[in-house]
Amino acid sequence: MKKIIKKFKLLIVMSLIGGYAFISYSFVDNYFEISKNLDIFATLFRELNIYYVDETNPGELMKKGIDNMLLSLDPYTNYYPESEIEDYRYMTTGQYGGIGALIHQDGDHVVISEVYDGFPAQKADLRAGDKILKINNTDAVGKKTDDISKFLKGQASTVIKLVIDREGEKAPIEKNINREEIKIKSVSYSGMVSNNVGYIKLTGFIENAANEVKDALLNLKKNPNLNSLVLDLRGNPGGLLKEAVDIVNIFNEKGTDVVSTRGKVKEWDAVNKAMNNPVDLTIPITVLVDRGSASASEIVSGSLQDLDRGVIIGQRSYGKGLVQAQRKLSYNALLKVTVAKYYTPSGRCIQALDYTHRNEDGSVQKVPDSLISAFKTKNGRIVYDGGGIAPDIAIEAQKFSTVLGNLVSKNLIFNYSTKYRVAHASISPAKDFRLSDAEYDEFVTYVGSQKFEYSTKTEKALEDLKDDAKADKSIDEINPDIEALKTKITNNKKDDFKKYKPEIKQFLEEEIASRYYFQSGRLEAAMKDDPELKEAITVLNDKDRYSKVLTTIVKAEKPMYNPDKTKLKDQKKSKSSEN
Repeated sequence: MKKIIKKFKLLIVMSLIGGYAFISYSFVDNYFEISKNLDIFATLFRELNIYYVDETNPGELMKKGIDNMLLSLDPYTNYYPESEIEDYRYMTTGQYGGIGALIHQDGDHVVISEVYDGFPAQKADLRAGDKILKINNTDAVGKKTDDISKFLKGQASTVIKLVIDREGEKAPIEKNINREEIKIKSVSYSGMVSNNVGYIKLTGFIENAANEVKDALLNLKKNPNLNSLVLDLRGNPGGLLKEAVDIVNIFNEKGTDVVSTRGKVKEWDAVNKAMNNPVDLTIPITVLVDRGSASASEIVSGSLQDLDRGVIIGQRSYGKGLVQAQRKLSYNALLKVTVAKYYTPSGRCIQALDYTHRNEDGSVQKVPDSLISAFKTKNGRIVYDGGGIAPDIAIEAQKFSTVLGNLVSKNLIFNYSTKYRVAHASISPAKDFRLSDAEYDEFVTYVGSQKFEYSTKTEKALEDLKDDAKADKSIDEINPDIEALKTKITNNKKDDFKKYKPEIKQFLEEEIASRYYFQSGRLEAAMKDDPELKEAITVLNDKDRYSKVLTTIVKAEKPMYNPDKTKLKDQKKSKSSEN
């Protein structure tokens, strides 16, 4: 018996040694691969810079090499050299030194798009529509927005001199503007949208976002009529995970599991709980989401849904279930790297794109329907993973006409609003502002004077058909029919300003309202004809319906996706034009 036990112990020791040897070998082998490839890259980079026929820019070459390497992973793992750290700082804190304005390109000019109420640009009476001619005596005409943005940003308490061309003024205007530390708020608007329904618009999850939501709610609660709340997360791309957890905590008990994270490195395996005392555990909540609601927005909406703490209304959210962390690099550079996936309280991960299993051409697919699993909310309702947050009440996304899209892209709505601001010293409050039919007709006349032209999808399809017919040598037979259709479409386009008057007029009213009341005015003007907001108010005022949505055990909409490939390069986000 002793011999058997001794033999058994020997086998255990040998197994442990074998396992340790395997782990050690795997670690050493991986370490060798990293070291080998780093050495290859370093020698290649050195030889390339020494012997390449033309002069090279080592910094630019390295940045392109790093960016393309990270591009093969996911769109959220990014490298920031020291020169871009301020941009990253703005993304996470909302702070930067500047004047507090947005800019855009219009031909050879960079134009002020919008100014933030209470910041240097507004204090100096800089207005949307002002064209920048000079900055600190340097000619700005012909410059791009990135160039001008670098000039406008700078250390707080420094002065910048602008020369602008303003609509209605005969001579250029000179402005001396004191830069300040600009802090953009996450809560862009809060107020009552009916006698008893409060509203909070959250545009980001930067530092202090949760406190802003808390303060907004406490301020709304001063109104004795408040009995329900709309939390608007539409178009909110997300941000800091901690802020999302703390926002869910505002409406749930301390100690509640809000979101968990799991990664390759065990330090990222964690359950994030509500750590604070809640503000309101009973107020009915509706959360508005759309395809632009991502990341932290999905943590908030998904957690409130899983906990049956609120009714989600709108369209299916973006589907970003990945968590990023920052790692400091040498020479003050920084790496933002995906370290984990997150899971809502029911256990689902809502990541929609599978970056792990790429196609041969580098593109990525949606998570296949066969791999999507069902989960249960606190009340037993069925929800699914693998494709964003499906709303409890789905509202079809608004589809806008081709003519409106072209009016916006060609800055005709923007430019007309500039003229309107010059001609009208004031307007009624944004929530009440309406363009008269006569004023709308003036806009149509203005557009005609600008020789406005655009092509519909049908016209483009006909041009493609014509090209195919030429290739097939059948153009002579079908060309008369094509030309007849083109004539009919041209005649129909003349009625587009009448056919699509409501949506064009709505966009005009929002843009004009922003010229007088800034961002809050634009939002208030948009609320007048907001189908999701109207539905949210209706649901909140129908207690039986609200309760039924949260307690009826029915299967939610299962994610069904078009199998078309999604290119990773299309997922990269453009830089902000804050200044």
